[in-house]
Order: sequence, then structure tokens, then C-alpha cells
Amino acid sequence: MNPLHEGLIQERVPEPHVMVIFGAGGDLSKRKLIPALYTLARERLLPGGFAMLGTANRDMDDKAFRQEMKESCDKFARRRPVDASLWKGFSNSLYYEQGNFGDPAFYQALKARLEAIRGKTGIPPNTLFYLSVPPSVFPMIVDNLRTAGLVTRGYSPWTRIIVEKPFGRDLESARTLNRELKQVFREMQIFRIDHYLGKETVQNMLALRFANGIFEPLWNSRYVSNVQITAAEPIGMEGRGSYFEEAGILRDMVQNHLFQVLCLTAMEPPVNIEAGAVRDEKVKLLHALRPIPPREMDKYVVRAHYQMGRVLGEAVPGYREEPGVAKNSITETFVALKLYIDNWRWGNVPFFLRTAKRMPKKVTEISILFRQAPHSMFGNNGGRPPAPNMLSIRIQPDEGISLHFGSKVPGPSMEIAPVSMEFRYGTSFGQEPPEAYERLILDAMLGDGTLFIRDDETEASWKFISQIHEVWKKQRKKSIPLYHAGTWGPEEANKLMSGTDMTWRNP
Repeated sequence: MNPLHEGLIQERVPEPHVMVIFGAGGDLSKRKLIPALYTLARERLLPGGFAMLGTANRDMDDKAFRQEMKESCDKFARRRPVDASLWKGFSNSLYYEQGNFGDPAFYQALKARLEAIRGKTGIPPNTLFYLSVPPSVFPMIVDNLRTAGLVTRGYSPWTRIIVEKPFGRDLESARTLNRELKQVFREMQIFRIDHYLGKETVQNMLALRFANGIFEPLWNSRYVSNVQITAAEPIGMEGRGSYFEEAGILRDMVQNHLFQVLCLTAMEPPVNIEAGAVRDEKVKLLHALRPIPPREMDKYVVRAHYQMGRVLGEAVPGYREEPGVAKNSITETFVALKLYIDNWRWGNVPFFLRTAKRMPKKVTEISILFRQAPHSMFGNNGGRPPAPNMLSIRIQPDEGISLHFGSKVPGPSMEIAPVSMEFRYGTSFGQEPPEAYERLILDAMLGDGTLFIRDDETEASWKFISQIHEVWKKQRKKSIPLYHAGTWGPEEANKLMSGTDMTWRNP
């Protein structure tokens, strides 16, 4: 089997290689990437021959870089503080090369440094590039790597590249970025990373659905009333107001994170668990999303931004009072969508997606609400119908799964009350799940693209999202609804469910 096509069930032993991180001095590298590599080393998941070469424009040597990375791991690694004896061996595999990413001479120096590291360590010329830099410089770096002869398109030795989101800001820019990447790399060499797909509970959707005969027969329009996906954050802009003004939460969260969760929740069973088969079904699902008529956009999509309020007991300013935000801004910090999937499985089942800043708590959850029993024999249940059965998949925090159903209350009367059966990762397995970047970096080292995003998938998601942005642009609204910080959003979001007995589930 081609190693670039192998799926989740393969042996988890990467081949020896050198990993090169562009932007190694940045926040992502310090908080996530280097701590993830250290944890992989601690759990003996790195290959015997491994080195990491960090690059950035700051002037420092290997020793200073290693010390800075140790401080980051002491602060951010999943198991901290670092083990001194383990760090000594791991840090010897860390190197640093200073340079300007726009200077062709830097790539010649980079090539020479890689050859020196391989000569010293005996690592074969397999290379994994990680672009922890703004997407605007992706094409420049990729073209310079090609010119310097640092990319091979063969299977052995291999070259792979990981690129961080966002993958464009609309359909046209996503197509352009994909085209520029594929002028140098083959598609199977490109790993578009979305850290949501590295979360243990997101991955467990595959096991929950396709390894358990109890669920899959019910996973369709005959038994499911509606599906709700909520991704809430209590934080505001945290100094990112200028960036958020350009992005908005529809771009920042829905096009990538929430659509990925939607795909794994609703896609058809793949023919196997290999990367190509799983990603084929995700793309089919995105193509099945029912287009929203432009004149009815406000019936299916609600946007808003927060005004001053209290979050976790603390008074916070409104969005327009945040640094870097225009005083007359109509950028959305809340968005809710009512979507339909036009296929045999999900015909006329509404999918409600919601994400926002400055909500009461940090939580990401999928709720599958099942239809009521066709006939209720418990009419004397206090004058209220039994609560609907619901399967809740908590992605963060407290990763786990809950099944909610009705049970008789002890006593002489036939009163039905909701109860729950709970599964929690931490208590059930006695260990905390790995960080998302640990899993995703390991998969890229293995050449396993199952949890990464393919080119046609990015374009299919952007096609749907860009249509919404185009309508918003033509509407030329001067204001959008408001919600108080610390609440679950504007009243307008409830209107998405008008005419039904559905309500938003607030986790």
C-alpha cells in the first residue's frame, strides 16, 4: 500500500526525517508545535532519526533557541514541567536557522544546513515543512523551496508540507492558493491543518457512528428531528480586533471548524477508514448542502455582535469598543445558520450551527435530537410531553458523550423525567486525551491525510460561505442585531426555529 494513502489503522511509526518550521519564533510554535513534539518524544512516538530545524527572522543560535523552547514546554506542554533527562536528549535534535523568507539566498543557506544536520545524524533526506506563517507568504516560501531544489515529488525520499488555516478568505483566493501550492507539491504531499480535527472527540465521531450498530440505524431523517452544533467562547478580541474586522466569525469558525464537525456528523459511511475514502464522503456532504436563496438569507442566517455585558462575573466592553474595531462596524461576532442537506439520509432535517464570542462559557458540543415517540401514553405527565431523546457529544471541555432519555420517577404516579448516561474520556480511560497538534503532527509525519483537508473540500466549503458574504455585501446594512456579552446570543437566532417546537440547546 502506498504510504501516502494509508489510513488511521496503520502502524504508528514515522520514518526518520527532518522537520522544518517556518515561523518557529511565533506564538503557535511556542504554545503548540514544540510542546507537541516534546510530548511525542516523551511518549516514544518520534522516529529514531529525527531533527527539527526552526527558522525565523530573529538572530539567535541553537543554544538560545533550545532554551527558549524549553521555557515554552515548561509552560505549555501537556505534561509539565519537562523531564530534565528527556529534555537533554530531545533538545539536541533542535536547531535554528535565521533568515528572511523573501530572500532566495536564505533557502540556499537552509539547504546547506539541512545537509549538515543529515551528515551529522545520518537522517535520510525526508523532509516535513511546516508553514506557521501568514497565508499571504505561503506562495513565496513554496516557490523559493522549489527554486532551491528542496522539494521532491517522489515517494522515497519524500517531502511533505503542512499549511495552517485560513486557506484563503473566499472561494477565489482558496482556488488561487491551491493552484500555487500544487505547482510545487502534489496534492497528497499537502496537509492543510485544522486543529479541530485533532481533538479526540471529533475523531471519535467515526468510531461512534461506524463501530456501533446501535447508532447508525437511527442516524437519519426517520428518527432524527434536528441536529445542533454550538461552538461558544467567553473571550473577546484579546488584541485581535483588527484581524477580526477583516475576518468575522463566519470565516474564522464556520468555514473550517464547524463545517468539519458537520461533515463528520452527517457524512455517509466511507468504504474504508483510509484518507481518500473519508475525505470523499466529506466533500459529498458539502456538495449536498442546500443553497440559500439570496432573498431569504436572513431567514436562514443570523449575524450579530456583542455589546457590553458581564462574562464569568467580569464586566466587559462591547465589540465596537474593542481596540482595532471600527465604531460603525457590522462585523459579526455571532452567527447562527439553519442548513439542510439534500440527500437521502437527511432530507428536510434542519441542522443548526451557532458560534460566537463573549458567550457564557467555553463549550463545543454536537446535539442530535431524536423525534418523539409516535404516540404518547403518558398524557398525565404533569401536562407536558416527555423531553426528546438526545445524544450530546462534547468536544471541549470535558470531552465525552451523553445519552438523554426518559425514565419513570419513583413513586405511585407514572411521571417521566429526563435522565442521562454519561461517558467521559478522562474517567473512562484514566488518562487525558492528547493535544490536537500532537495527533496531527504525528499523522503528517506518517503521511496519513485522513484528518487533514483536501483541496476540493476547501473549495466546496468556501463556495457555500462566499455566497453568504456576497449577499451580505449587497445588503449594505448599517447595523446588525446586538446581544449582551455573557448571553447565548440575540433573540433573532430563536426565529430560525420559528414554526417548530424546537429550541436552542444551551450546553
